[in-house]
Amino acid sequence: MDKSITIVIFVIFFLSIAGFSDGQKKKQDASGLSERFQQIMDMSSKRTVIRLSGNRYRELVRTSPRNYSVVVMFTALSPKRQCVICKHALDEYTIVANSFRYQQMHTNQLFFALVDFDEAQDVFQQLKLNTAPVIMHFPAKGKPKRTDTMDIQRVGFAAEAVARWVGEQTEIHIRVLRPPNYSATIALIALFAVIGGLLYLRRNNLEFLYNKSMWGVMSLFFVFTMTSGQMWNHIRGPPFVHRTPAGNIAYVHGSSQGQFVLETYIVMGISAVTVVGMILMTEAASGKGDIRKRRIMSIVGLGLMAFFFSLILSVFRSKAGGYPYSFLLK
Repeated sequence: MDKSITIVIFVIFFLSIAGFSDGQKKKQDASGLSERFQQIMDMSSKRTVIRLSGNRYRELVRTSPRNYSVVVMFTALSPKRQCVICKHALDEYTIVANSFRYQQMHTNQLFFALVDFDEAQDVFQQLKLNTAPVIMHFPAKGKPKRTDTMDIQRVGFAAEAVARWVGEQTEIHIRVLRPPNYSATIALIALFAVIGGLLYLRRNNLEFLYNKSMWGVMSLFFVFTMTSGQMWNHIRGPPFVHRTPAGNIAYVHGSSQGQFVLETYIVMGISAVTVVGMILMTEAASGKGDIRKRRIMSIVGLGLMAFFFSLILSVFRSKAGGYPYSFLLK
């Protein structure tokens, strides 16, 4: 009987110690959580996009438990890193963070942060990031999933795309509020003022308005701008170029669902030279001028049109997998 009482006493004693230890651990976790939350709140009150060092990132983003989630942009802003799109991506990212701050559905359970490569190289190595910018969502509970990394190459980094992606991950829908930009309005007013002034000064000599070549060039410029994808760039905000994991620079997007800004200029230039070749052949066939000169124009025009049409067909073939047609170039 005495042994049984002793055993019961020891069991109660050890359970009391275990319960006390668990209670102490929970208190420590709660204390640490409260301290981390207060720190990130203080930093967020000063800047909508919190700039984190490696230690701050591990302390505020990676340490568990957390009762808040964090969206982090990993970037390389130093000029020596030659990240062409990083500054533009940060501007769009900041617009999203500011829009979230000043909307009615603002909550203290979501924060926006920034980690720069030169301030936290070990973090980039830990996450195996070899490109920038990268936007990731770190949920309050659990580890980030594959969908918690934004596919910038597919959807771009425009503020609207970032806000939509954040809404998908957090169910917090952010209405993008861009700061007023009057530069386009001022430029448009200035352009109309210059055109109006020139027309007024030449009000007695307006024959140039009937110049077919001038209107033709303006029309072609508008067509090249629209068909090359400038409106897509304006809506999606794609990167200028892309650096592959091997360190090479890609000028043409590998999918028909995306494109780079430089790719737009390349397509515009190829289309323009192709049209120049067609114009040369048309002028040569007009039957006016020296026959030798017209023969040279026709040969040069045919060569330009054939080569650059083949080139743009090759670009399309590389983007649209399975496209069967090609000409001169594969």
